[in-house]
Amino acid sequence: MSVAGLAGLLVLAGLAAYMQTLTGFALGLIMMGGIGLSGLMPLPEAAVLVGCMVLVNAAQVLARGWRDIAWAEFWPVVISSLAALAAGYWLLGLMVSRSIDWLKLVLGIVIIASSLQLALKPQPLAARSSTVSFALFGAIAGLMGGLFSTAGPPLVYHLYRQPLPAVSIRETLVAVFAVNAVIRLSMVAAAGEIPHSGFWWGLLCIPVVMIMTAVAKRWPPPLSALSIRRMAFGLLFLSGLSLAAPALLTIIGDHAS
Repeated sequence: MSVAGLAGLLVLAGLAAYMQTLTGFALGLIMMGGIGLSGLMPLPEAAVLVGCMVLVNAAQVLARGWRDIAWAEFWPVVISSLAALAAGYWLLGLMVSRSIDWLKLVLGIVIIASSLQLALKPQPLAARSSTVSFALFGAIAGLMGGLFSTAGPPLVYHLYRQPLPAVSIRETLVAVFAVNAVIRLSMVAAAGEIPHSGFWWGLLCIPVVMIMTAVAKRWPPPLSALSIRRMAFGLLFLSGLSLAAPALLTIIGDHAS
């Protein structure tokens, strides 16, 4: 990896960690979208790096915040997500073997859909949803986590509709993502899919994640939650569109020829 490429990766990691700490999600989406656009490393290896970053961010966030986890919602989400995680990881291998353009198209669509969901303000429910609904959204999150280490969007939307304190929602999300990251990284190791040598330079993102997580917790920006969501929406929408559109055109051209 070139010096310029590494510098770009570190900047991307800092931005992703900052947004993750403020919102409870977005780290994986920003990292995968940015890496997919820049081609700094293969997408499967990027998903491994994101998993490492999620764990570092979660360790800092949950060091004191673990007491705020909503355990009644946490367990059905985690159990169902772990089952779907394996399916998502298998789908990733299938798409990589077929075409990188299909992989970019699916990732772009996921990011676009996630950004549109961010633009919507979840209407809080009067009563807690059923346990089955948490399991269902957990399974969808697990599938996305297995594919790209981006389990957030469906689960974020569902949890933010619950009559729970915002801090409980944020800590629960971070805890779920941390468990998923541990399992996904274990699956990668068990499969013997050791990243290429260039990947290890990417681990320099970890101290950047630690620094920016601490900065976001100690000095949050003087912006409303709505303004932060709008910024995340614009960033993610443009990156998803930039990924999906060229990949779709390439796929159409290949089928037409």
